[in-house]
Amino acid sequence: MQHHKRPPASILFIFGGSGDLNYRKLTPALYNLFLDEWMPEQFSIVGIGRTEYTAEAYRTHLLEGIQNFSRRKGEQNGHVKKFFEHVNYLQLDAGDVASYARITEYVQAKETEWGIHPNVIFYLAVAPQLVPSIAQELGTLNLCKDKATTRIVIEKPFGHDLASAHELNALLTGLFAEEQIFRIDHYLGKETVQNILALRFANALFEPVWNRHYIDHIQITAAESVGLEDRAGYYEHSGALRDMVQNHILQLMCMVAMEAPVSFDANEIRNKKVDVLNAIRPIRREDVHESAVRGQYSAGWMKGKQVIGYRDEKNVAPESKTETYAAVKFYVDNWRWQGVPFYVRTGKLMHQKSTHVTIQFKDAPTFAFPSEAAESWRSNRLTISIQPEMDIRIRFQAKRPGQTMTLDPVNMTFNYEGSDDHTPEAYETLLLDVMEGDATLFMRADQVEAAWKVIMPILETWETRQPQDFPNYNPDSWGPEDADALIAKDGHAWINLPPEKK
Repeated sequence: MQHHKRPPASILFIFGGSGDLNYRKLTPALYNLFLDEWMPEQFSIVGIGRTEYTAEAYRTHLLEGIQNFSRRKGEQNGHVKKFFEHVNYLQLDAGDVASYARITEYVQAKETEWGIHPNVIFYLAVAPQLVPSIAQELGTLNLCKDKATTRIVIEKPFGHDLASAHELNALLTGLFAEEQIFRIDHYLGKETVQNILALRFANALFEPVWNRHYIDHIQITAAESVGLEDRAGYYEHSGALRDMVQNHILQLMCMVAMEAPVSFDANEIRNKKVDVLNAIRPIRREDVHESAVRGQYSAGWMKGKQVIGYRDEKNVAPESKTETYAAVKFYVDNWRWQGVPFYVRTGKLMHQKSTHVTIQFKDAPTFAFPSEAAESWRSNRLTISIQPEMDIRIRFQAKRPGQTMTLDPVNMTFNYEGSDDHTPEAYETLLLDVMEGDATLFMRADQVEAAWKVIMPILETWETRQPQDFPNYNPDSWGPEDADALIAKDGHAWINLPPEKK
C-alpha cells in the first residue's frame, strides 16, 4: 500500500536510449521506482537513439537489462508488462535538426491524452562530445523555455578541465536556467553517502567533536579491483585524477567537511559544499610532488589470474603517462579544519574494491592507565563504508575481561544489509529527485568549476612532466610506494579495511 506522494506527470526522454548506461542503470532504476510506486501516475519513458528498433524489440532489449542488472531481477507477475506499456522508442539522429520537432509533437500528444502539462526531462546518456550539440538543439525548442517543468540531465565527466567545464556551463546556462540543469554524479545518490549528512547533523554525539580539536586526520579511499575494461578510448584522455578525484572524491570530502546547513533547501546545501571547495588550500605547481602521487599498474597477478599492464591494454599508447592511481593530501583552510590533513586516494587493480571514509580521532591521554593498557591502545576511529559493504563502524576502547586493566579496541557496526528496507540504487534516488525537481544531490555550475580549480595545478604539472617510474605498482596491491611515503612523512598510514566477516 502506497503512503507517499508521487511526482507529477512526467515524460523522460533518454538520449542514448539504446546505450549501455540506460541498459544497465537507468531502466532498471526506473523499473524499481515503478515497483515501489514512486513513478508518477502518468509517465512515459522514451528512448532516443540511432539504432533501429521496433517498440517491441526495444522493450525486449531493456527487459534483458532489468533481468541482469536490477536489484529485483525483473519480477514478473504482470509488473513488467505494465511498466513497459509506458516505454517507447524514437529513432532519431541527434545531428538531424529537423527531427527534434518530433519531441515537441510527442509531448503535445501526451499533454492532450493526459489533460495536463507534464514535466519534460531530457537525460543525456551520451558521449561527452555529443552533449553541446544536443543541448543546443533542445534549447531551441519552445518547451525548454518552461523553467518550472523542463529539465536537462548531464552525466559526468563535466568538462575535461577548468576551461572546458566553464565553456560547457556557459553554453548550458545560455540555453537553460540553472534550476533546469541537473549535473549528475551517481555517488551522491548512494544511501551511505547521504547518511554522512544524517550522521553528522542529526546526532548530538558527533557534531561537537567534528573539528580540528578532536580529529587528527581524514582519509578517503575509492579503490577499484578492476582494470581498464575496454574503456581506453575514455580513460586515456582522463586518468584517475579526472575520473575519480575531481568529482566523486571531492564530493565526499564536501559532505564530510561542510558546515551545518540552516535547512535542507537544495541551494543552501550546495552553498555549504562550495564553501569547502573554495577553502581548500591551493597547491602550488612547484609543490605538487609533495602533495600528490600518481601511479600506473604493471603486468602481474590479480586474485590468481594473470593481468597485463596498463600500457599493454588495447588502444593504450605504449608510452602512456595516464595515471591509473592518484593520491593527494589536501588542507581545508577554515576555522573548523585548519591543520587537519585530508588524504584521498583512488586506483585501479587495487587489492580490493572498497570506497570508504575514515575519520581518525586524536589520541586520548594515556597517563591514567597502567603500562600494560598502553600496549594495545588505539585511538578512536569512525569509518563510513560506501561500497561494497555499506556500513558505519565506530572503533573505541574497552577493557578486556580479566584481572588486569588491559584495553582492546572494539568495533560497533551499523550495517545496511541488516536493515529490512531494500536499499535503493543510487540512480533510483537521483531519477526520482529529477522528477520532483529537487536539486540537492546535483552539482551546481560554481561547484563543478571550484572542483576543477582544486585539481588543475596537479593536472597541469603531471601533463608537463613525464613520469620516470611508470609502471610503478603491481596489480592486487595498494598502489605505489610513494603513496605510502606521502602519508608516512606525517606519521600516518593508509587504513585498509579488512573485508567484513559474513
